[in-house]
Amino acid sequence: MKIFKSSIPSLKPNFKIKYFSSSPKPQPDNVSPMASLLKTRSVIRFRGPDTIKFLQGLLTNDVRRFLYDLFLYNPPRPDEKLDPIGSGSRPRLEQDEVELLADVDCSVLDELVETLKKYRLRSKVDIENVGESFSCWQRYGVNHNQRSSQGNSIGWKWHKDPRLDCLGFRGIFPSNTTPPMVEGDTETKEENYILWRLENGVAEGSIEIPKGEAIPLEYNLAGLNAISFEKGCYIGQELIARSHHRGVIRKRLVPIKFLNQSGKEVEQKVGRSSEVISMKSGKKVGMVTMAVGSSGVGVLRVEEAFKGSGNLVMKGEEDVKVEVVWPEWWPREWFLEHE
Repeated sequence: MKIFKSSIPSLKPNFKIKYFSSSPKPQPDNVSPMASLLKTRSVIRFRGPDTIKFLQGLLTNDVRRFLYDLFLYNPPRPDEKLDPIGSGSRPRLEQDEVELLADVDCSVLDELVETLKKYRLRSKVDIENVGESFSCWQRYGVNHNQRSSQGNSIGWKWHKDPRLDCLGFRGIFPSNTTPPMVEGDTETKEENYILWRLENGVAEGSIEIPKGEAIPLEYNLAGLNAISFEKGCYIGQELIARSHHRGVIRKRLVPIKFLNQSGKEVEQKVGRSSEVISMKSGKKVGMVTMAVGSSGVGVLRVEEAFKGSGNLVMKGEEDVKVEVVWPEWWPREWFLEHE
């Protein structure tokens, strides 16, 4: 299971990401602030004394750090107020009071709740769909030097997205309220957030990261700080640990652009699950996992993708070239593996 963390009492995100750039690109900080209501996300609630222990045994990362695609938040207490900068202070919860909210992929909400309840066994934790009461929002293209949490007077906060700086801030808010600081931003459609995310090479949700099929390391979850190789067991740990310690990941998720023969971007000609092939050999290089207009992401064999532009085309649409855009946030060692 792939999973994200926000704010658990006394537990702070702790991560470092190395950067490597193969070519100059515009900095995300230059993009005007935007805020999107994420209608593709819903919210579930965990409550009970065994909540942390229960999640710790299921997830790929330490629940005290950063999780991926099941974003955890500690809801404010009814009597909690924030200070003027929105950081607030929270009294430590008693063990029986542990409560977490999680924003999750809408398309698998019922299946996810059912699966979590199946693994609950005798754990003292209640799992509830509260999607009608809460909504998930994302703020991006912002000044990333701001404090990591910004909120309103009733305690609901924005939390810095620990995957990448350019993804900005994320938060769960009551459905009948406007999130703080949205008034000063430009509210925009969720499709713009999806495009922003894809162009930075970050997949999210079960459509882009197919459940039961995706190998977390191929989707770069280790580079996005979503996997702990030090925590205890979780489902699928052996395969992930073995692949990691072998040191070479032959396929990875990469941002891609679709171009015509003149090098101009083409839109709406490529669909999800379309095959990418080598123009020289005709062999399959990988698969498009998501496409929006002329942009997308695909899981490709890195060795073939490194051969340069002009080598990759779409199967059945050989007039559509595929250009790989190497993310600036990729750790240098990922490039060295294939030099």
